[in-house]
Amino acid sequence: MTRTPTSGLYTLAKAVVEKLQNAGFEAYLVGGCVRDMILGREPGDYDVATSAQPHQVEALFDRTIPVGRQFGILVVVFGGAQFQVATFRTESDYKDGRRPDRIAFANAQADAIRRDFTINGLFYDPVREEVYDWVSGKADLTARLVRTIGNPTARFDEDHLRLLRAVRFAVELNFEIEDRTLEAIRLLAPQINRISAERIRDELVKIFRPPHAERGLVLLENTGLLREVLPEIAAFTSCEQTPAYHPEGTVFEHVRRMLSMLPLDSPESLAWAVLLHDVGKPRVASKDELTGEIHCYEHDKVGAEMAEAILTRLRFPRNQIEEIVTAVRYHMQFKHAQEMRKSTIRRIMARPTFKLELELHRLDCLGSHAELDCYNFLVKQAEALANEPILPPPIVSGHDLIKLGMKPGPAMGALLAEIRERQLEGAFKDRAHALAWAEAKVSEARTVKDSGATNPGPENR
Repeated sequence: MTRTPTSGLYTLAKAVVEKLQNAGFEAYLVGGCVRDMILGREPGDYDVATSAQPHQVEALFDRTIPVGRQFGILVVVFGGAQFQVATFRTESDYKDGRRPDRIAFANAQADAIRRDFTINGLFYDPVREEVYDWVSGKADLTARLVRTIGNPTARFDEDHLRLLRAVRFAVELNFEIEDRTLEAIRLLAPQINRISAERIRDELVKIFRPPHAERGLVLLENTGLLREVLPEIAAFTSCEQTPAYHPEGTVFEHVRRMLSMLPLDSPESLAWAVLLHDVGKPRVASKDELTGEIHCYEHDKVGAEMAEAILTRLRFPRNQIEEIVTAVRYHMQFKHAQEMRKSTIRRIMARPTFKLELELHRLDCLGSHAELDCYNFLVKQAEALANEPILPPPIVSGHDLIKLGMKPGPAMGALLAEIRERQLEGAFKDRAHALAWAEAKVSEARTVKDSGATNPGPENR
């Protein structure tokens, strides 16, 4: 063991193990927490495996939750924290490629051998401070390899989500996938579609987190999983772009570069906005036979529709779908920022997704020509407006115009819109200035109307 964690959560997990051992049962910390401790990483949670059966665990602890009692799995609530406690077991007959049809309680070694990858098959006794390795997991941690326990095809057939989990562990830990394991993933990649969209989404979200999002994309493509779970993005590999605008090459290369520059603290939606901002390009791309230029007209509009369909398919939350789709829909807008009216810029900045859109624009630029003029311009505009409302309340109302003698109707609506536009452009010093300007416009309109009423037409001359 490289080091023993000092967190309060580890102390509680050790106490759970010790309580089981004191009652006469075998008990160990297992799985990812042991892997992380050996690697010197702080585990986010701790799982326990034990010889105690569910009814014995329930008798020993005051509060338990039967999350998977039929599989020998309980959650023990202890010291205000939750720990998954599972009885040693073997599993068999995975007819649906997701969960076992049968389990049998077993010993610790048999429990280790039924697990997915060698690096997750290590057991640790925190009382005796001993690691138990029946699957050569420590050797693969040293070699930095993701390898299935036993036959790769058999392991993946038991639970097809393991195909994606292999990629996730490889990118999260910066490991390689062992050759036979990689070969099996490529062979079985189409089987991933037997897994629920929610489980696929959860793995993809983890794969596309910085700082490993770029490698996640590349590894998904290399394993053949990308064309199964995100075929619209797999199409990027053959979607060329005009070198004058995109010297980096294909859309895939463009997106790969953008993912490599995701800030570590970026929100989850940014990675997906990056992935999907050009998703419409393969569908609309056309080549000018005379100039050789590649055009992707309306790829932002088409891409927004496609992004919504993809995110809906993956069962993303509705509010997150709307956030990402908005960023995709408007991602071409920012390149014209320096020619925009102030009122237009204010309305863009007032969108709830403005910060997400602005960061997407920055990465979009850095992923190709690296020109940040429009980005820097918008940052300065945002700084200038930092201490005032982006969209202040209208400075003049319809009641004000009625008091000035104007009747409700289309003309009033048009004048209110013009006043609002001038307000956002910064044309008025204050409300008095705006009212004076409005009064002049009302008077001008009245004069024109009166002039038209008294001027005799040609038939009366």
